[in-house]
Amino acid sequence: MEFKHKPVLLEETINGLNIKKNGIYVDGTLGGAGHSKEILKQLSSEGLLIGIDRDQEALKAAGENLQEFSNVKYVHGNHDEIEEIFQQLGIEEVDGILLDLGVSSYQLDERERGFSYLGNNELDMRMDKSQSLTAKEIVNTYSEENLANIIYEYGEERFSRQIAKNVCEYRKNKKIETTAKLVQIIEKSIPAFAKKEGHPAKRTFQAIRIEVNDEIRPLYNTVKSCIKHLKSGGRLCIITFHSLEDRTVKNAYAEAQGKCICPKDLPYCVCGAKSEGKIINKKPIIATEEEQNENSRSKSAKLRIFEKS
Repeated sequence: MEFKHKPVLLEETINGLNIKKNGIYVDGTLGGAGHSKEILKQLSSEGLLIGIDRDQEALKAAGENLQEFSNVKYVHGNHDEIEEIFQQLGIEEVDGILLDLGVSSYQLDERERGFSYLGNNELDMRMDKSQSLTAKEIVNTYSEENLANIIYEYGEERFSRQIAKNVCEYRKNKKIETTAKLVQIIEKSIPAFAKKEGHPAKRTFQAIRIEVNDEIRPLYNTVKSCIKHLKSGGRLCIITFHSLEDRTVKNAYAEAQGKCICPKDLPYCVCGAKSEGKIINKKPIIATEEEQNENSRSKSAKLRIFEKS
């Protein structure tokens, strides 16, 4: 399948990066390279783009999409390991970093990878196929309490406890191997009135995908590492699609701007809060009505921008 991924908030992100022609820029979630292509168009031959993705197929597709450009370095890795990646590349500071978080439309559409609740495929959901943890392992080995907590926290699913209970009840007799079987269990767990709110499995599948790929836990430190490696005046643009992601980015930006994080009952500041820069947009930038109509994925997208001092 061709790796198609319509870049969300493209113009807003490119403007937010405030690109310098001879700068070094990092796309930590390269995907189909939609954002990266626009960055490269604004760079001179002296500029450099570093494209990082944990999905080998994404890197291959990006290479084909960007074949007209020679000033690109491709890295198979996770943006959460950006500290190690910079060390390996021998790079201290860059002019801008972009993170477009979440799953790509290509990964959702490629049913055999098990991201989608449509069809009947093996439970997988790995962005990086070289990792061992899969959705199948989570669904079949996590405790009922752990499953319920993940579905509630990452999926914001109010029927998480019933879903987890029914999953654990079913797997006592038979392993849950496919997306269709998991969907069937979820559908039986949700009351009829709640099924009018969209596909009943959407939130649970999102939650399991986030757990498989550990998308939220490392994010706060990743944001701080990105800011650390920006040059003065360099910018970090992060697009989120989940309330937990957005909150994490917002809090990390606030701390980097110099917000005191001491307990409120302390009479004075002891955390030594120092400012590393400024938040460019107090409120997140969202897609225009036109973009939301053209690309449904953009409806939940939020862009936050930080500039290093």
